[in-house]
Amino acid sequence: MRDLDLSLGGEPHTVGSALRGWTAVLARTGIEGAGGDVRRLMAAVLGALPAAMLSEPGRVLTGAQLETLCSYVARRANREPVSRILGWRDFYGRSFGISPATLDPRPESETLIEAALEIAREEGWERPRILDVGTGSGCLLLTLLCELGNARGTGTDISAAALAVARANAGRLGVTQRASWLRADALETVSGPFHMMVANPPYVRTGEIAHLDPEVCNFDPFVSLNGGADGLALYRRLAPRIPSVVRNGWAVLEVGFDQADAVLSLLSRNVDPAGNRVRRDVAGKRRCVAVKTRAGAYA
Repeated sequence: MRDLDLSLGGEPHTVGSALRGWTAVLARTGIEGAGGDVRRLMAAVLGALPAAMLSEPGRVLTGAQLETLCSYVARRANREPVSRILGWRDFYGRSFGISPATLDPRPESETLIEAALEIAREEGWERPRILDVGTGSGCLLLTLLCELGNARGTGTDISAAALAVARANAGRLGVTQRASWLRADALETVSGPFHMMVANPPYVRTGEIAHLDPEVCNFDPFVSLNGGADGLALYRRLAPRIPSVVRNGWAVLEVGFDQADAVLSLLSRNVDPAGNRVRRDVAGKRRCVAVKTRAGAYA
């Protein structure tokens, strides 16, 4: 992007002229929703809501604000997501810090939250214990702890840097005392029992990663995307261990849009479920599977 012209021309530079100029720049690079992206970046720099940018077009930007915004627009033109530029992502009504060590939370993952909350309400657990495997930013576990006031939980990840992000998010959301963190690979070294396990495993087929949008393949951690040749590698590792970790409870997993049947079959061979269900995302895709385990019972 060395030849990208980010100059706005004319003085003084106002909110209105910057919105128009930089929206046109991003649109020329093929970015959809360019106007919304520029508004979010500008709102972050000015400490305002994105919608407010439209109501004060004559506001003059300072030199420091222009310099920061210019650097942000250049990064976005290079297909870095706005969430990566700003360092946070909204998820299920809350803001979560993210870093290069964490997956950027997607709206599709809110389907797992809805499924988990539905199950928790149906089961009527008084003090549910929740395990989040591959927690990343902690968005799944921490959202559930915020929604379920009596719940406690543990988030695991192979990345110490990711766990540091999750721990910081727990502090910002006020649930530090109910969350614990463990550096672990899949379910190795994890002890139960838990009422519920949630996970958003890497499920992209290795050969398809390079064909994802640049915002994903160039900026999300490869390990958080790579599901092996068929996308199911981590599910195979998790399935045999689930009954020893989740007893008389539920495992709730996000899956790729075409993987629900394969994951349910894999879980059924290992878990002998007492029940299962599939939940669709807002696009109608089968995005989440859940199985109820039979093994053991809580004292």
